[in-house]
Amino acid sequence: MGTRTGPVACFTLIVAMQVHAACPSPRPSTDPTPPNPRPRAPIPTDTFTAEDGTRFGVQTYLSGLVVPWSLAFAPDGRLFITERPGRVRIAQNGTLITAPALTLTDVAADGEAGLLGIALHPSFDANHLVYLVYTAQTSGGRVNRLVRYREVNQILGERAVLLDNIPAASIHDGSRIRFGPDGFLYMTMGDAADPSLAQSLGSLNGKILRLTDTGTAAPGNPFTSPIWSYGHRNPQGLDWHPVSGELWESEHGQTGNDEINLIQRGGNHGWPVIEGAQTRADMIAPVLFFSPAIAPSGASFYRGAAITGFRNNLFVAALAGNQLRRVRFDPADARRVVAHEALLQGRYGRLRDVISGPDGALYVSTSNRDGRASPPPNDDRVLRIVAAQ
Repeated sequence: MGTRTGPVACFTLIVAMQVHAACPSPRPSTDPTPPNPRPRAPIPTDTFTAEDGTRFGVQTYLSGLVVPWSLAFAPDGRLFITERPGRVRIAQNGTLITAPALTLTDVAADGEAGLLGIALHPSFDANHLVYLVYTAQTSGGRVNRLVRYREVNQILGERAVLLDNIPAASIHDGSRIRFGPDGFLYMTMGDAADPSLAQSLGSLNGKILRLTDTGTAAPGNPFTSPIWSYGHRNPQGLDWHPVSGELWESEHGQTGNDEINLIQRGGNHGWPVIEGAQTRADMIAPVLFFSPAIAPSGASFYRGAAITGFRNNLFVAALAGNQLRRVRFDPADARRVVAHEALLQGRYGRLRDVISGPDGALYVSTSNRDGRASPPPNDDRVLRIVAAQ
C-alpha cells in the first residue's frame, strides 16, 4: 500500500456508507520457500449478499503463495502469478506448479518494492511473450525495470530489458501493467517518494505510460514520450470500461484521499498540487476519493456473465479495511458512479489484485505475508468469486 504521512484509519466512503477497521502495524516479513502444492480437493464456498441483493460465493482457488502481487490469465486457462520476493508462478487446472517459472536474482524486495506487475501479450497464443515490472538492485542503486520473457514449457526465458533506470524506492513504485484495447502496453509508475517528479514531464515517475510491445513510446502519445497521463502519486490499478472503452485507475493518496480516476490522454491528475476534494482549472479531480484510506491496489471490471449483478462493475482490491471495493455505474452513462460498497470486509485479510477470469469468476489475491498482517497457515491465497448456488 502507499505510505502516508499520518495515521491510516480504514475506512470511510466519500458518498454513502462508513466502515471502520484497524490497519495493523508493519511487522518483519519472511520469505520462505514456496510450499509444494497439494492436489485440488472440493473447496467449500462462503456465501455473501451485496447491497443490491446480488449473491455470490468465495472459494480458495490457490494457497501457500508469498505476496501474490499480480495475476494474469493465458488464453489456455493457465493463471500466471507474480510473487513479490521475485518469483513467477503458474497454476494449471487449479493446481500450482511446484517449480517457479522464473526466479529473479537481482530483485530488491523490501518495503513495497519487488516483483510487481505482469501482463501477457495479446498474441500470447502465438508468441508466448510475458511482460514483468520489478524493482532491481543495481550498483548505482535501485531502479524499476520493464522486462519481457518468452514462456516455453512453464519456464520463462529469452529475457529482454525494454525500459530501464526508472527511479525506484521502497515505496510508491506503481508498476501495474496491462495491454489496452488498442494493443499498447500501459504501465503505472509511482512517484518513488519524490512528489515533485509527478508534475515533471521529464520524468517517468508519477505517470501512466503507454508503450509498444517493444517498450518504446506508442504512436499518438500526447508528449512524444512514453507518458500518457501525469500527476499521479502511486497508481496500482488499471482497466478499461467494457462498454465505453475508457481507462479507469485506482491510486493511493497521501493521508487518505485514495482515488478512483477516469484517465484522460495528456491529463494532469493533480498530485501533489491537489488531491481529494481540491480542484484547479488545469487539473483533473478524481471521480471518487476515500478518506480515511482504503489503500487501493489492483482494479478490474467484471466482464463475465455468471454473476449477473456484477456485470460491468469495477472491483478494486483494497489493503486497508481488508475489503474488495465494488463500484457500480449508470448503464446509461458509463462515467457516472451510482453506488459503491465494501465487500468481504475483514474476511480474508489484505487484498492486492483482482481480475476477471475466463470462466466468469473474479479472482482476487491476498497480501497477508507482506509484513503488515498476521497470515493464517494457508496464506497467501488466490480467491475465486463465483455465483452463489
